Amino acid sequence: MSKPLVIILRAPGTNCDLETEHAFQQAGARTQRVHINRLMEAPGLASQAQILCLPGGFSYGDDIGAGRIFASRLRHHHADVLNDFKASGKLVLGICNGFQVLVQTGLLFEQNESGPIATLTGNDSGKFEDRWVRLTVDSDKCVMLRGVEEMYLPIAHAEGKFVVRGPEESDRLAKAGQLTLRYGTADMQPAVGYPENPNGSDESVAGVCDSTGRVLGLMPHPERFIDRTQHPRWTREDLPEVGDGMAVFKNAVSYFKE
Repeated sequence: MSKPLVIILRAPGTNCDLETEHAFQQAGARTQRVHINRLMEAPGLASQAQILCLPGGFSYGDDIGAGRIFASRLRHHHADVLNDFKASGKLVLGICNGFQVLVQTGLLFEQNESGPIATLTGNDSGKFEDRWVRLTVDSDKCVMLRGVEEMYLPIAHAEGKFVVRGPEESDRLAKAGQLTLRYGTADMQPAVGYPENPNGSDESVAGVCDSTGRVLGLMPHPERFIDRTQHPRWTREDLPEVGDGMAVFKNAVSYFKE
């Protein structure tokens, strides 16, 4: 397959779909932005794609919680579509608001009798955090992060604190390689506090993958740093032409060229 098709699923309030589409196109993919209402009319659209992406933004205004309404619509109307997509060996990427949606749909973690094993909640700072963060990749479990050791990416969220139900679940996820992306310091040590860990996430987690490594959710925005000119100091520093975020999209596209 030369050019996999990416469906970028949007909803009212999504505002990063164009940037995400551009990033996938630059990585060599074909793209189609699809409104959730369109998916309700033609659920078969998803089966035509190889990659499903839920981009960032404020879906439905985050009125009752970040990503909650979007996730509820997917869970109640498209659960079979999502599960079939995942079961067929395809890739799913959720960025920021998309990560929040993925957590609440259950695509990232299997729920047990006690409910979800992890969630995303309000930042410890009690405010919207808009800054650049350093990240370290903790395992090679995730297809879209393979070959990547560290990244420098922007964040923009108010509910990005990753919380796991308890230490036993956290240890299990860590041993499985699912806590794949963490906030780090300038010398790439694990972040221990604010502002390096901008939201207070357990174990400084910035992104996680499912048990297959094919579903990734992350709070930082890789689509906002695919070119050096997107860096705040691009006129003052000798930066590579390609931004750190491009690796996520290239890995996703390359997965279907192997």
